[in-house]
Amino acid sequence: MAPLGGAPRLVLLFSGKRKSGKDFVTETLQSRLGSNICAVLRLSGPLKEQYARDHGLDFQRLLDASTYKEAYRRDMIRWGEEKRQADPGFFCRKIVEGVSQPVWLVSDTRRVSDIQWFQEAYGAVTQTVRVVASEQSRQQRGWVFTPGVDDAESECGLDNFGNFDWVIENHGDEQCLEDQLENLLEYIHAKL
Repeated sequence: MAPLGGAPRLVLLFSGKRKSGKDFVTETLQSRLGSNICAVLRLSGPLKEQYARDHGLDFQRLLDASTYKEAYRRDMIRWGEEKRQADPGFFCRKIVEGVSQPVWLVSDTRRVSDIQWFQEAYGAVTQTVRVVASEQSRQQRGWVFTPGVDDAESECGLDNFGNFDWVIENHGDEQCLEDQLENLLEYIHAKL
């Protein structure tokens, strides 16, 4: 059963490795569609908020791409896994509460259980989008392999998911990315 809130016309579940450009892609799409049409939802938002509250940390600093967040990432992942094991839909339910826009972009889908929850709750309006970038592109954006993070389920849980509805290649070629975003925007407009 879908939680209370608006009934979306389209739910796009974005996934990808760290520094692949998931946030960049979702924020670009939202800026072109408008925030009255499109909501960017972050599963990590309620996770970080509750983690900050439980551990006496600065929630705002956990939201940015800072060394502060990186210092807590491994423990935050562990803590989030414990919450999900107890209730796989815990963070999914939190982010959709009260959302009324017709297009939802979930910017940080990381697990099969996240996809399953949205598919069960919203059915055929749910689509999966994988953002991919080469290791070289990710390194240029500041990515460095971190044991316990880059080999954990939070980064690898969808590596073998199967066929995504959309694959966005974000290797640094701006025109290639633009063409892919235009195709996705056409699809989104057709659903409105």
